Amino acid sequence: MTAHPWMHQTPWPTKQLPRAQQQDRIEHLLATHWMGVLCTIGTEFPIGSPVEYYAEGTTVYVLPQPGSPKQQALQRDPRVCFAVHAENTGWVSVRGAQLFGHAQLLDPGTPDWEHAMTIYRWEPSAVQLGRALDAPPQVQLMRLNPEKIVYTEQWLRKDGFGPRQIWHSDPNKKGASRKYDHGTMAEKKS
Repeated sequence: MTAHPWMHQTPWPTKQLPRAQQQDRIEHLLATHWMGVLCTIGTEFPIGSPVEYYAEGTTVYVLPQPGSPKQQALQRDPRVCFAVHAENTGWVSVRGAQLFGHAQLLDPGTPDWEHAMTIYRWEPSAVQLGRALDAPPQVQLMRLNPEKIVYTEQWLRKDGFGPRQIWHSDPNKKGASRKYDHGTMAEKKS
């Protein structure tokens, strides 16, 4: 007897949540966390950087360190993956998201940057770093409006839904997840 017998079901369910429920779960995850990993394409290797972020819906804002390898990578190639995961106590509580898309660097003083700085909570970091609180840092801000999000929540299996939920920015594009069977991935998409 196990505490969560539905975790043993194979193959894993692949049923997708309705779009509104997917989006609600993704937005909740993004709103209740503030650290993620920004993966960019470096000159020799991929770069994965832990970063502070703030979200507005599914849009994520990051302040890349000026002149950093990640900012230089974003200037060369805007394709990114941004990953967030919730704390967990084992497989039954695994929850996270990978956001894929083309990042935009917003310049200080532009309307998009001004809006982004109403979302990005720069003040706590400024206090910790001993910086002035009279104005936000006048540096580029990264905005990611994801084109695709892979949301993972193992608890969804309990209700017959796939633990991998695929969200697309195009609401007409349907998500589908792969069938998994105890560590092996079947070739067939559902």
